[in-house]
Amino acid sequence: MAPQKKAAAIWLLLFLQSTATVFSERTRDKMYEPILGASCFRRLNGTHQTGCSSTYSGSVGVLHLVNVDADLEFLLNSPPSPPYAPLIRPHLFTRANLLRLKEAGPKIISVVLLINRTDKMKQFSHELNCPNQYSGLKLNRSMSETATCDASGNVANTWNRWGTGLLHEDFPFPIYYIGEDKDIFKLEDCFEKFNNFNYESHALRSLCAVEVKAFMSAAVNSEVCIRRTNFINNLGGSRYCDPMEGRNVYATLYPRNASENVEVNVAGSEKFIIVSCRLDTTSMFDGLGMGAMGSLVGLAILTQVAHMLRLLLPSPGALSDRQRNVLFVVFDGESYDYIGSQRFVYDMEHLAFPSPSTHTAPISLENIEFILDIGALDDVANIKLHTLTSTPLANQLLQQLNRYAKSPRYNFTVNIESNVGYHIPPTSAQSFLRYDPKLPVLILNSVPSNRYYHSIYDDLENVEFTYANASKDYTTLADIGDTANIFNSSALQMGVRNVSSIVAMTLYEILSGKQYQGSLVANPLLADEFFYCFLQSSDCPLFKAASSPNSPAGPQQPPMRYISVQGGSQESSGWTYRMLGYLLSHPQPAVSKENCTQLPLFFFAGLNGTGECRLTTQNYTHALSPAFLIDNYDWRSGDYSTWTESTWSLLSARIFLRPSNVHEITTLSIGIVVFIISFCLIYIISSRWEVLFEDVPASNAA
Repeated sequence: MAPQKKAAAIWLLLFLQSTATVFSERTRDKMYEPILGASCFRRLNGTHQTGCSSTYSGSVGVLHLVNVDADLEFLLNSPPSPPYAPLIRPHLFTRANLLRLKEAGPKIISVVLLINRTDKMKQFSHELNCPNQYSGLKLNRSMSETATCDASGNVANTWNRWGTGLLHEDFPFPIYYIGEDKDIFKLEDCFEKFNNFNYESHALRSLCAVEVKAFMSAAVNSEVCIRRTNFINNLGGSRYCDPMEGRNVYATLYPRNASENVEVNVAGSEKFIIVSCRLDTTSMFDGLGMGAMGSLVGLAILTQVAHMLRLLLPSPGALSDRQRNVLFVVFDGESYDYIGSQRFVYDMEHLAFPSPSTHTAPISLENIEFILDIGALDDVANIKLHTLTSTPLANQLLQQLNRYAKSPRYNFTVNIESNVGYHIPPTSAQSFLRYDPKLPVLILNSVPSNRYYHSIYDDLENVEFTYANASKDYTTLADIGDTANIFNSSALQMGVRNVSSIVAMTLYEILSGKQYQGSLVANPLLADEFFYCFLQSSDCPLFKAASSPNSPAGPQQPPMRYISVQGGSQESSGWTYRMLGYLLSHPQPAVSKENCTQLPLFFFAGLNGTGECRLTTQNYTHALSPAFLIDNYDWRSGDYSTWTESTWSLLSARIFLRPSNVHEITTLSIGIVVFIISFCLIYIISSRWEVLFEDVPASNAA
């Protein structure tokens, strides 16, 4: 019976333990209410750190809704029960207000919550007035000052006049964005029930508070962080930060021939026209930022240009010079000092592009005929062609562009003007010009008008996109009036069609040696599908057609286009790779599915999803700054991007009732009293144990 009693006792203890665990979890769930959102996180470069971080155990603050400036003044001048966590609307999330909160410090402000209430918002950009102002083309006779724009405060000469620069500030508290209405209601309701009355008694009662956990491991700058990581890793520890790293995507108009010069690093004899744009965007908060106007319009135009040229010039036999080819490049990481284009130029300089694995000859900068960079086209009807100096090439290209832009046959209503000088846009072309100002670089860019550049609100509403969902063939070119009954003339799809057609027709004339006389233009239905995939859902017809048959559907969310780090999300470059591969590929009807398994052959699902073999030209190249490749690199030199991203373990937020100071003091006092009494009782019992407990001799134990 004794073993059975022992077993029963063990089972009883296990049952009680599991029951206690369940009840403790239920109690915790009643105490804390999770809040979904996105956190600001920390990035570093060669000189300093930016972003936000909570304390190691999480930062706690009492909720206070800020509707007007007076609410902010109350927190900064006479807070009765600090630290506080202000709930701020976007129109009050200004540089002046955030710097005042930063100056107050964590003792007064421990958390900042940005809530998605946009009724009074007129502008919202976290980027600098001069993006990438230290990594562009250097001014004449200057070793440090760049030519992007005037960063001294002259708003008329800045590229982002609405920028606050908060993306490049360092905050001693976490900043958390709440976008869902239900979570915002929880916060506002909790504030009204427990906090928004009788402020004099805040210190005497329980208050609704929020706890945000967003501790960042890295600190100081990239040099210190990388050194600490390498030292700790040598001892088997964890990482503090990682270099920002992505993937550039490139494709050629025509497949390149295999070369015997791969091993000896000899450039080929081909001549290339580079058409480029950027892929990435950024914002202050993790995983949020569509970059709709900032970079996605340029990517849409490059995609349409590539597709139209592929259909107009199906084989090299249509070219006036068969040694020519077009290289389409989509650069990643351009938001952070041109990571992708810097690495691209570095690889071309060292004859390391493309990778030897492609079995094609390296391409050097001497192989480049000219570079046409598509920048930010905030206004697709009024565009400037930027060049560093006036050249015959630039004048000829401008004339050709305007011939098609102003042709009454097409009625594009696009105005393109020349802009010559060092006041050039912050685009990928800066990396080429910084290497050699004499390179033939031309930039298409409009006058900046994006009030939400590099922020969470540069989305489909900012570009006024409405999905037509026409369910028609978008892989063919369209006649001029084919889609008039689907899109009005001011629709985004039509604007992209117009600019794409103008650029493609101009390149067609340069490549073929004759003017374009056709009536076919870029298809606005392709632009419609493109924006739907990148702004609304990855589970879309274009992405499905560019994948293998029976591939899993993409997520319902659009792909994130932040560069991230090695091993991070690279879904945007992955979808761009497949999309360019599909739209630039050449059908191979004679090749069966079984023989279409190795690149450059790829078996796409196609428009109907039945599958088709195609000859592709797309590939990846690294978007990792050369600073992380060069031994003993001078981190403060400014030659290359030095951005890293901090590691973190958990990002979360939850609300609860924080006990009053009186309650906490009372609880602490009772605990101290109980401890003293317990200590005294134990001392008394220990000193009188012979009297309290009869000592039975071992010999009488029987």
